[in-house]
Amino acid sequence: METHKTNKNILVKGLKKMGVALGGMFLGPILLHIALSNKEKPLYIPILILGGTICALAVFFAFKGINTVLDSMFKNNNS
Repeated sequence: METHKTNKNILVKGLKKMGVALGGMFLGPILLHIALSNKEKPLYIPILILGGTICALAVFFAFKGINTVLDSMFKNNNS
């Protein structure tokens, strides 16, 4: 039985994606809070949309990052 080794390049790509997700997990809710606390300002709708989009992208990048990290550990690279 052959042992699997971690592919370092793919692992680094996955960690970068998770870093982007971590940044989005902080920036998105901050923008949502700013937008929802200033409903009478003219930039209410654009900041609300931007904050929601960043939150959704943070969740997407978190799943893609975890998937990439797991692929670097468990995917067979011989084929």
